[in-house]
Amino acid sequence: MASSGNKNISAKLVLLGDVGAGKSSLVLRFVKGQFVEFQESTIGAAFFSQTVAVNDATVKFEIWDTAGQERYHSLAPMYYRGAAAAIIVYDITNQASFDRAKKWVQELQAQGNPNMVMALAGNKSDLLDGRKVAAEEAQTYAQENGLFFMETSAKTATNVNDLFYEIAKRLPRLQPAPNPSGMVLVDRPAERATSTSCCG
Repeated sequence: MASSGNKNISAKLVLLGDVGAGKSSLVLRFVKGQFVEFQESTIGAAFFSQTVAVNDATVKFEIWDTAGQERYHSLAPMYYRGAAAAIIVYDITNQASFDRAKKWVQELQAQGNPNMVMALAGNKSDLLDGRKVAAEEAQTYAQENGLFFMETSAKTATNVNDLFYEIAKRLPRLQPAPNPSGMVLVDRPAERATSTSCCG
């Protein structure tokens, strides 16, 4: 019995958030299964790729990990333009990073791809004693703004893979283009000329 082959989907994914929220740590945990206690700040952006199998498709994430420092903010549109998905990361022990995450969401809603899958990740969930942002507050904000929400810990790997798998599941499944040249050809029988013609 013949079965339809897996669909291969490439998806550009961008991580946005305040400096120190743990964007690079999330990516390193997802791509390499590693955690570095004292991760250096990203300069500009870093690129990674990782493939996941979800249902009937194989999704290759092209991941742009952007710098959180304010001086790099003007570069962010280069990375989120055309992105299929975005993870907005904040640190659950830092209210200011949550406020900054909200600003990223507003910017993406104004300038990003309208079909973008957006996730809000409350990182550092292993630091419960230092919590400043309630999970319920973030969940409510995410629901009101069309994002899905997860608390993650790059340190313990809690929900890291789940976050990326959930994004992969939510990506629109692209149908293969029937005519890759971009032209649409309609096959219709030629209409007979009913008007007067020169040749009878």
